[in-house]
Amino acid sequence: MPGRKSEYRRRKQKPEGNRNTSSAAEPAFLAKARSDGEREILSRLDPNRIPRHVAIIMDGNGRWARRRRLPRLFGHRQGMETVREILKAARDLDIEYVTLYAFSAENWHRPRKEVSGLMHLLKEYLRKEVDELDESNVKMLTIGTIDKLPAYARTELIRVRERLKKNTGQKLVLALNYGGRDEIVKMTRRIASEVARGKLKPSRITEDILPDYLDTAGIPDPDLMIRTSGEMRLSNFLLWQLAYAELIITDTLWPDYSRLEFFIAIAEYQRRERRFGGIGGDEDKERP
Repeated sequence: MPGRKSEYRRRKQKPEGNRNTSSAAEPAFLAKARSDGEREILSRLDPNRIPRHVAIIMDGNGRWARRRRLPRLFGHRQGMETVREILKAARDLDIEYVTLYAFSAENWHRPRKEVSGLMHLLKEYLRKEVDELDESNVKMLTIGTIDKLPAYARTELIRVRERLKKNTGQKLVLALNYGGRDEIVKMTRRIASEVARGKLKPSRITEDILPDYLDTAGIPDPDLMIRTSGEMRLSNFLLWQLAYAELIITDTLWPDYSRLEFFIAIAEYQRRERRFGGIGGDEDKERP
């Protein structure tokens, strides 16, 4: 697509996040600690290795409510509070992109009452949070087929997205009515259309240009994907983009997920060596 510049080809070269280059100065995020536990974890983090993009599958709202003998919608509402806290925690670390799997294309198969409740919660969240998001310089992006959302939710979503579009801080990416396979199908159709119209030669179709045709065009691939509730699957989320992401699965249900556990996940991410298919470390240097 004309004008869409892929971040994919720069995946290995671009530094992670917007970093403090001074090794002597205390990282600014230490001042954001709310407890001794948070400060202990934050003190271990390398400010130059903070992930640029974190994607989250927010799972377990229904189970959280069921364990308390509450309607499922109570779990979703509590999950909204967790969203607020984790976005703040990500801003404290200067994480540039946060993608939230808010509503999958498969979620339409849930009971109608629950789906309606989720859509009204989305509208409520946007109305309540837009002022703080704006004051925090957050820009909101969406992926997925939002024109199939109910009009009241879609209208509010577009209004908030428009209000925040000139902000230059954290990018909040909401995946709504999103499915990874559907995204790849749409990408294939877009490419086929350009080939049919003579705008793209088949010989130019490479791994480097394909991301320009995804919903996430212009957004760097996630460095880290976190899934709550202990489920060991991707659930049709960012199937192309997560190819080289580090995955962290926690048994904690989303409404119980805390800033501290988020910071622990970042610390775990930093302990890992991202190899992108190579051997890593000095072994890579020894290869002929």
